[in-house]
Formats: sequence, C-alpha cells, structure tokens
Amino acid sequence: MPLEPMTEHPLRPALESTLTELGLPLAPVECLLSYLDLLARWNATYNLTAVRDPQDMLRQHLADCLAVVGPMARQLAQAHGGAAGATPQAIRVLDVGSGGGLPGVVLAAMFPHWSVVCVDTVGKKAAFIRQAAVELGLRNLSGEHARVEALRATPFDVITSRAFASLVDFTRLTRSLLAPQGVWMAMKGRGPTEELAALPSDIEVFHVEPLTVPGLQAERCLVWMRLREAAASLVPTA
Repeated sequence: MPLEPMTEHPLRPALESTLTELGLPLAPVECLLSYLDLLARWNATYNLTAVRDPQDMLRQHLADCLAVVGPMARQLAQAHGGAAGATPQAIRVLDVGSGGGLPGVVLAAMFPHWSVVCVDTVGKKAAFIRQAAVELGLRNLSGEHARVEALRATPFDVITSRAFASLVDFTRLTRSLLAPQGVWMAMKGRGPTEELAALPSDIEVFHVEPLTVPGLQAERCLVWMRLREAAASLVPTA
C-alpha cells in the first residue's frame, strides 16, 4: 500500500533539495520521510543513533547515505555491462552493522527491485529494520539479528558497511558471503590510507571515490574492493 503523502512535513523541502542536488528521483520522498519519523520515534526509546534531532538525522545520516546511490548505480551498471544509467535488476545487497538501517533502508527505498539484507548483532536494531520494512512497505528489505560471520545466506552482489570496522576486518568477516564477481563498498570518511595498506594481497582496491554530501562539510569516500581472482576473470581472453 502506498504511503500517504505528508505535504506539510517540515523536512520535505530539505529532503527534496538533497535528492535534486544529488540528481536522484523524488519518488521515494514519502518513504524516506516516513523512515526518518520512524527512526526518531524508535530512537527515543531504543537509542539507535546518537543523533537526536530529525533535521540532523537528515543531514548526517540520510543525506550521507543518499550520496552513495548514484555512484552505486553507475558502478553496478558498468560491472553488469548495462548502458549508462541502466541499473541492473535483481541485485542482492548486504548491509553489515546496519544499526538503524543506514544505508540499507535507504538503498531498499531507492532501488525497490533490489533485495537488501541488513545484519546487526544488536537485537533491537534488527527488530527496527524488520518494523521499518513493514511500515514502509519495503518488501525487498529484511533484518537479521546475527554476527555477520555466522550468517548463512545466498551470496551477495554487493556487501556494504558504514563505520562498521576496518577494511581488513570488514572483508575478512564477509568474504564467504561475497558472490563471484561481487564487490565490497565501504563507506568511509577521509581516505583510509593505513587500512588500505593493511589489506591482504588477494583483495584489489579498484576505486576510491570521493563523495560530496549536501549540507555536510566533511570528507567522505567510497572504497570499492573485489577479490583478485574475480577481477582476473573479468578480463577477456584472446
């Protein structure tokens, strides 16, 4: 069932401006506003995030996650041989240490044809994801209460995290869940030079992408990684 329009929502202008600045469609506005309201409501009781003010949630959390949507769509279109702007269908995404659903809920709202699984070791956070899926009508979203290394699931095309762990730990704990030709997408602040140097030799960092987050004066980047044997198999033979 479509969400009822919240015409008078105080954060609507700021959210629409953020989406427009990032070149993203406005269609998910109702879903994203409802998500912010739900996050603020649960946060009052369950402490899902240290950010309390909804306006700050929009700027520090939602805009931060929306900034990865365009780069993610472009990268996956290129990797799957699609035309420019043609986002592939049936992508499976794992959001590790999702907390309050960042970026998992945002990705599920922006890409309704993708399957997004959020995993967290804290039960109340996984419960929030499941409730968000129900209240927001996101049938492509699910929440798992588990340690990621113990998760049993069909491999994922993209494994992502936002402030979850070092790149070494992130890739080590999730390696068994990465599909053939799959990629890791780590959301980071400034370029993590030391973490990059510590990665094992069989992991290739094929792109470190600077991000600009509307309304947020802070360094952000995406670190794209894959297994070297997977990268080698993408090279056409003579």
